[in-house]
Amino acid sequence: MALTNRRTFLQKAGLAAVGTSPLLPEPARKKDLLVHHVFFYLKDPQNAQHESQLLEGLGKLAQISTIQLSHIGRPARTSGDAIEKGYSLSWLCFFKNLIEEEIYQTDPIHLKFLEDYAHLWEKRVVYNALGKKG
Repeated sequence: MALTNRRTFLQKAGLAAVGTSPLLPEPARKKDLLVHHVFFYLKDPQNAQHESQLLEGLGKLAQISTIQLSHIGRPARTSGDAIEKGYSLSWLCFFKNLIEEEIYQTDPIHLKFLEDYAHLWEKRVVYNALGKKG
């Protein structure tokens, strides 16, 4: 029970911090902020060339106009039973709202990314979270 309460508190505190962060552009601080987080599991995680290619593709995605803020990451060296470290790269981006994320999904840059880089991963897991202030 204590873990659930602590986890809930940390999740809410994190969402509150993101929603009010001065690092986000003003539109991203609105009540309908959508967080899009994708975890990529490369087919050959030891292949530096494949990782480099995926990094290149993710860099291209960052050019999509509806993205307010983006971040490319690797598994952090942290510990804990619930921490997932099996992915190769993560792609985190913020949208003003659900509509902006839907525009992103059909943007030609995104479609080209899927076409050009999907052969590199064996799996991708997507988490979308819609935040509400208040």
